[in-house]
Order: sequence, then structure tokens, then C-alpha cells
Amino acid sequence: MTAGISKDAVKAALTTQALETPSWAYGNSGTRFKVFAQPGVPRTTHEKLDDAARVHAHTGAAPSVALHIPWDRVDDYSALSAYAADRGLTLGTINANVFQDDDYKLGSVTNPDPTVRRKALDHLIECVDIMDATGSRDLKLWFSDGINYPGQDDIRARQDRLSEALHTTYDRLGDDQRMFIEYKLFEPAFYATDIPDWGTAYAHCLKLGPKAQVVVDTGHHAPGTNIEFIVAMLLREGRLGAFDFNSRFYADDDLMAGAADPFQLFRIMYEVVRGGGLTSDIAFMLDQCHNIEAKIPAIIRSVMNVQEATAKALLVDAEELAEAQRTGDVLAANAALMDAYNTDVRPLLAEVREDSGIDPDPMRAYRRSGWQEQIVKDRVGGEQAGWGA
Repeated sequence: MTAGISKDAVKAALTTQALETPSWAYGNSGTRFKVFAQPGVPRTTHEKLDDAARVHAHTGAAPSVALHIPWDRVDDYSALSAYAADRGLTLGTINANVFQDDDYKLGSVTNPDPTVRRKALDHLIECVDIMDATGSRDLKLWFSDGINYPGQDDIRARQDRLSEALHTTYDRLGDDQRMFIEYKLFEPAFYATDIPDWGTAYAHCLKLGPKAQVVVDTGHHAPGTNIEFIVAMLLREGRLGAFDFNSRFYADDDLMAGAADPFQLFRIMYEVVRGGGLTSDIAFMLDQCHNIEAKIPAIIRSVMNVQEATAKALLVDAEELAEAQRTGDVLAANAALMDAYNTDVRPLLAEVREDSGIDPDPMRAYRRSGWQEQIVKDRVGGEQAGWGA
């Protein structure tokens, strides 16, 4: 344990950590070239919730599930909420989908065709209606909108259309509901993406009001981008509403959190801890797919990776670091971070799990549970969930 850090305080903070898992991570996925099917994959949203409950049972840190509409559309959302509650879960963020329809080839809410814009806006309003039915607090908006060629459309006019749609959706939110605006540097728009960076998202949030906040997704940045700086700035401004964990090697790979650069994940979590993000109302979610690896254990591993990065961030000796920074001792300041990062926190997290009454080794517990073998046996026939090819 790092000097000056209370083990009990670290354990207490870890006990309260909660990560939302995405419904789509339990379905079939792949690359832009091929979607790979796996035996035992859920066929319905209810079966996705069954798998999510298994993740929460083995980690104690994944109590909510994000839904994606229309992928998770059901006839009775109140009944779906009750189904989740029976399994110890809540329904979390509602994610809109205005990127998988032929009408959206030239954009959704920024499309030059007002009929298409109305269709997209109607879907955003539908998502708020679903929030009312599920009791979900948060609406997450990511737009694939953009242009591929110079002159294809008016860049400024597209921002005007975007603003109009965001304001209409914002006005529909209830008093306790929030809107999260996500950004992505590129893809699928190759020339100009309509919300390419945190500054664009932040500017729209400022005009909308306090219920609008920015989403930071680990994979949505150019190589070398200092994501922890963005996190620090948005926390400082009180506008970091959500953080989507995944991992990337080249672009938006959506791999297991911490797979490519666990040190980056630690640095991000240090800024979250430093900025009070663990005790605020930020929605932390895994936004990833599992193409070649088994889905449930991959999600369990991702939760564990975030927990480990958080534990290390909590172990940074704040007084030692502040003194080194005050005196300009560059090496000592860096060492304060590295000492925490190099600490093996797995025994500490095992204690946290044992104290909560769950197996200290979630991966081993899942393998022993027989759940994977059972769902492969039971989920035969029907159409597996997935986002298509």
C-alpha cells in the first residue's frame, strides 16, 4: 500500500464504483467486413439482461445495462424494467440509432432533406418516451452525420440543423433527465464530421443548458490525443456527463477496456479521481463489442481492468505528489504516479469482492458457474442479436 493512503478508504471507494454494460456487447459483432456468430448469443433483450446479471453477480460492479434503440425495442418497457429489477439490474442509458437506415446516407438530423431530419428527430423523441417508460435518466446521442467531399454540403448549415434538433430534444427531457452528446473524430464521414471533437460537443451543450453534457469515448480520438486532459477540462467545467470505456489500437476498435494501453486507462482514472468524478453523477459505461472472444468473460475482464486502474489511481499519494509539483521536482512527481501504477492491486480487489460476499476471482467463478455451457445448450433456434454486417 502506498504510504499515506488509507487502505480502508480505497476499499470503500472501490465498493461504490459502478459500471454500466452495453446490451450490444452481448450480441454478435465483428468488423465492417464480417460479423462473427457465436453459440449461446442472446436472441432477445431479455436474454441480454440475463447475461448482464451474470456479469454483475461475478463482479459486483455492473448493476445497470444501457439499451440501444431499435436494437432493444420491446412492446412493454415497464415490463422490461421489472424483468431487469428481478435480476438485480436497472435499465440505464438509452442510446439512439440514426445511422443504420438508408435514409441517413447523407446524414440524419443534419441531412439537407427536411423529411429525413424529421424522421431522425422523431426517433430521438421516441427515445425520450422510452426513458419515461423505463425510468432511465440519460439519453446518449452519437451521430454519424458528416460529409465525404468538399462542397458536398454547407458545413455551417449542418451545424444549424444539428442545433435545432438538439434543442427540440432537450426541451422534451424531463426535469431529472439528461442528454449526453458524444463526439468522434472521423468515420463514417471522411471529410468533415459534424461533431468531431469535445469542443464542438461542449459548445452545443453550453447553448442547450445544464442537462446537456459531453460523452468522452476512449476510441474516438486521433492517435496521441491526451484524453486525460480532455477529462480534466470537462470535469473542471462540470460538463463531463459520461465516459465510455473501450480500447483501441488504430481507430475506434471497441476492444476490451485497458487492452491496448492500460497505463492510459490509469492516467484517465487518476484525473477522474482527482476531479471528483468517482463521487459525482458521471455515467461510466463499457462501449465495446467482442468479435472473436467469448462475450460474457470479456465483459467481466473489462470491468476488472477498469477496477484495477481505479484502484491504482486511488493509491496515488496526493500529498507527496502535490509537494513535488509545488517544488518543481519533476522526477518525484512522476515517481508518485508510477509508484501507484506499479502497485499490484489484485489482492486488494480480491478483498473488496470477498467483503461483498462474491468470489475474489470473477473469471474463475464464471468458468465454474456453467453459465456458458447452459446458454449454448438452451439458446438454439431463433435469430441471434447483433448489429448486422
